[in-house]
Amino acid sequence: MKTVITTRIARRFEELRRAGELGLVAYITAGDPTLEASERIVLALAEAGADVIELGVPFSDPLADGPVIQRASERALHSGTTLRGVLDLVGRLRTKTEVPFVLFSYYNPVLQMGLEKFAAAAAEVGADGALITDITPEEAGDYRAAMHARELDTVFLAAPTSTEARLKLIAEASTGFLYVISRTGVTGAQNALAEELPALVRRVRGATSLPIAVGFGISHPGHVSLLGGLADAAVVGSALVAEIEKAQSAEAAATAIAAKARMLKEAARRGISRRESSR
Repeated sequence: MKTVITTRIARRFEELRRAGELGLVAYITAGDPTLEASERIVLALAEAGADVIELGVPFSDPLADGPVIQRASERALHSGTTLRGVLDLVGRLRTKTEVPFVLFSYYNPVLQMGLEKFAAAAAEVGADGALITDITPEEAGDYRAAMHARELDTVFLAAPTSTEARLKLIAEASTGFLYVISRTGVTGAQNALAEELPALVRRVRGATSLPIAVGFGISHPGHVSLLGGLADAAVVGSALVAEIEKAQSAEAAATAIAAKARMLKEAARRGISRRESSR
């Protein structure tokens, strides 16, 4: 039987469903350019209306990420950011905000820390779950058990290439929400959403009752508005990280990223979900 977990993530998506509102999941790379700057940026994102915040753990070989997030990882690593440092950041933030946090990481840093130790530390600082980009459902049994024992969500990725059988595995392994990759390839802003996206989301809907968040290539309010009748949340990463890259200071980065998030969230509020009426 699938583990049922009631976290801040689940509660936030239930609030969004009742309001008929599309959620905004905002991603930044923690430690870009420093952990102190990230703390200020995250609080600005939360104030601007982000519903869930993904904190990327910088990694030296981010194969799933495009150049914008690759450069962010390089800057964060250069500033000395580690997984332990990201966890400490979550602990400081949790005393100031109740926004749900998802730790977004490759498997290597988590495995090096140890699954039980990672789950215990994440729960202790007030994280709500994790998304490990390069772990498959078939190999995630020990990871899921450690996380669920601490009542932490495990978010997995579904891709356009996922078969029906694989979607069922991904859905079974996921709690909190299911992350749908809008297109093949790496992260990065795009001008238009993939034509095949509606069909993909319909296939995922057939495999899960979890909220569905769509990411990869979501970069401007028009994309977010289009997702209103399709998904439960839009995930925006590279477009926000680019604002940090352009900024001349932590204060300027927080101001710019908050302005971007407000525009995206306003588009999300206009994107009323038609999920219930389409059943």
